Parts: sequence; structure tokens; C-alpha cells
Amino acid sequence: MAGAGKTTVGSALAQELDWAFVDSDHLIEAVYGARLQDITDALGKRAFLDAEATVVCAIRAQRTVIATGGSVVYRPAAMAHLASLGPLVFLDVPFQLIEERVARNPERGIAMNPGESLRDIFDERQALYSRYARVHCPALESPQACARWIRANLPPHSLDPRG
Repeated sequence: MAGAGKTTVGSALAQELDWAFVDSDHLIEAVYGARLQDITDALGKRAFLDAEATVVCAIRAQRTVIATGGSVVYRPAAMAHLASLGPLVFLDVPFQLIEERVARNPERGIAMNPGESLRDIFDERQALYSRYARVHCPALESPQACARWIRANLPPHSLDPRG
């Protein structure tokens, strides 16, 4: 979810693992040459989700922590591709904290239909995040503490340098 700390915790996890780090939102901005919010506004939710899935499905990476946009969970093909690259981690953050963080950064790109509220999206996505994630991190501590928690709770084979 927007404001969960995906980029911050992902970057800390990449450092913890000594791996590369990729933020798929930045890749989308690079492809379109525009800010994420401008892209979502121009395309609309459905077309943005399709574009996001196309970019995510093009990622070919090993030993890389990938922070995705929270809306990637709407496209099963994107989620299957990400799962093929490694375990999916859900940063479990309560709605009140998400709401506070999003309010501090209103320019953050969030794929929403007209009339949808942040709460609507949060509730809708929670079930999807839970369905796809192999690891559920209670992300209430510092990004570094979350990164250490995730590393300790990843399936051991996912840290194997051969795959």
C-alpha cells in the first residue's frame, strides 16, 4: 500500500543482503518520462494497471530487492512473475499509519478511480496482499529493523546465490 514503506524498507533490505535494489515505480516513470501521479491521471486506473504490469513483467533480475507500487497486486500475471523471481513480502501497516503517511505526501501516485477513498483501496488490497505474500512483516519498527526481520524470516533457499 502507498505509505507502507516499500521503497525505504526495500532499500534497507537490499543493503542488509548486499543485493541490488529496484523500485518499479521509478521504472514506470522512466518509461513514460513523467511523474507517477501524472501517468496515473493521464491513463486512468485500468490502463495504468496494465502499463504497470507490463513494466513489472519485463523485470529480469537476480539478487535484487524489488519494491513495487501497491497496485501491482491487481494483475495476477505481474504477481506470478514477481513470485518467479523470489518470495513476495507484505509490509503489514495499519490503515491509520498509511493515512498519515499519504497525507504527508499528497503528490504520491495512487491508482484510484473517481469516488474511491484511500480506505476503500486499503480494504480491497489487504486480501490480495495476504493471498500473494509468502512473508508478512509487521512493519511498525524502523526500516532497518524491518529489513533484519524480513531477512530472518525469508525462506532459506531464497538467499541461495544460485537462485
